[in-house]
Amino acid sequence: MLITLTYAPEPDAGVDATVLGHLLHKHPAKVQSFTAPVGDIQVFYPEATSERCTVAVLLEVDPVGLVRSKRFRGDAGALDHYVNDRPYVASSMLAVALGTVFRTAMTGRSDSYPELAAAPLPLRVEIPVVSTRGDEDDLVRRVFEPCGWTVSEQRIPLDEEHQDWGPSRYSGVTLTGRVRLADALRQLYVLLPVLDDAKHYWVGDDEVGKLERAGEGWLAAHPERDVITRRYLLHQRSLVAAAEGEGSPVPSAPSDAAAPLRVLRADAVLDALHDTGAARVVDMGCGPGALLVRLAKDRSFTRIVGVDVDARSLERAAKALRLDQASDAERARIELLHGSVVYRDERLRDHDAVVLMEVVEHVDPSRLGALEDAVFAGAAPRTVVVTTPNSEHNVLFPALAAGSFRHDDHRFEWTREQFRAWADEVAARHGYTVELRPVGIEHPEHGAPTQLALFRKADASVSQTPSDRAVSPGTPPTPTGSTGFAHGQDAQAVSERRTA
Repeated sequence: MLITLTYAPEPDAGVDATVLGHLLHKHPAKVQSFTAPVGDIQVFYPEATSERCTVAVLLEVDPVGLVRSKRFRGDAGALDHYVNDRPYVASSMLAVALGTVFRTAMTGRSDSYPELAAAPLPLRVEIPVVSTRGDEDDLVRRVFEPCGWTVSEQRIPLDEEHQDWGPSRYSGVTLTGRVRLADALRQLYVLLPVLDDAKHYWVGDDEVGKLERAGEGWLAAHPERDVITRRYLLHQRSLVAAAEGEGSPVPSAPSDAAAPLRVLRADAVLDALHDTGAARVVDMGCGPGALLVRLAKDRSFTRIVGVDVDARSLERAAKALRLDQASDAERARIELLHGSVVYRDERLRDHDAVVLMEVVEHVDPSRLGALEDAVFAGAAPRTVVVTTPNSEHNVLFPALAAGSFRHDDHRFEWTREQFRAWADEVAARHGYTVELRPVGIEHPEHGAPTQLALFRKADASVSQTPSDRAVSPGTPPTPTGSTGFAHGQDAQAVSERRTA
């Protein structure tokens, strides 16, 4: 499947069109290849002149492989599942590809051309084939025009030689308008699966957060917000209610637990902090502040710091914490800092604990050493709490394909043994002991859905429980399923990881 985006500045603007490469963080003179769970992605520029610059994203998928991996949630033995439109129709797979290769551009960050990144640009987007499933009439125009696009839609006939058969549900779509580049990318990320009314991956409660992040700045006032929300969340009523602020999503793990996994995870983190007596806590990669809100309600935490690389996430965290209405004492107690999990930050020293809740799996494996240095050597708290998915538990999610990750932004997911090996090695290098804890309902063979490591300084003046154990050096695990990304994207990905 293919999508192109063209930037053609006005002649009197005095701007070289090839600046698009800087805004997208992809060099116009190079063909770049990426491997993702959805398939092989190629990014290239068919045209790159000073007057006009076009970037193309080509995604190649294996339709037979997708069916056999249960991505269609259908019968892999049925012939009609192998004859499908997935290789060429713009869908959630293309949305994931866009999010993979343009993750930094979607945040609106550009160190070289910040003024252009923040301004509406004359853009043209061409999508050869989109699918409009369901009974919604004129859906392409209804979802794109309120975002500032002029829509040209060409319906594709069922058969060109039998026009009397009528049109298919497929269209070729061209969008033109003056739209901020980051907004354009985020709109495509949301609206392509909305048009298709389907997703190739398991949809859990984290989809609500993804919709909120990608829809920030344009979705709230959209006249078709309800339609977009409903179709993006695959008509799951509990998720739609959560997106509309009317309830909580259903549990994301197949268990009998009354609380969703995200709640059990936060509970486990708070328990670990209480076990160590931490009072001054840093939430690294805090996102929109779900854990910070829990910390703020607990008066045993006297100092709370949230750190994230994404300024917008920090703004959302401030709103969630209602800092604008807080007392002076509360604003002194809670601080939000712009920073990265992979760089040392002197502001984070002299705290009791650092929390990395569902963060490490969003960092490229090549940057895990930088994360380790920033947290364990730079901040060097007496306690570090790390949670991450247990990949062995993934087989219990019936709609999650074998070998796939729970989130399209995960760079890897560790087995229990891989996580133990990494934790042991880190602890040994930096003078910590480490205790591993399960989070969620444990399966007798596949373990709990989430795993937690509680690191404590070996010489810290806190009581040690019998389950604390000394560690010995070992070979750090090599995460599987990782992909290469352009410079700067690994830190940004951390801000996109969790909403609850």
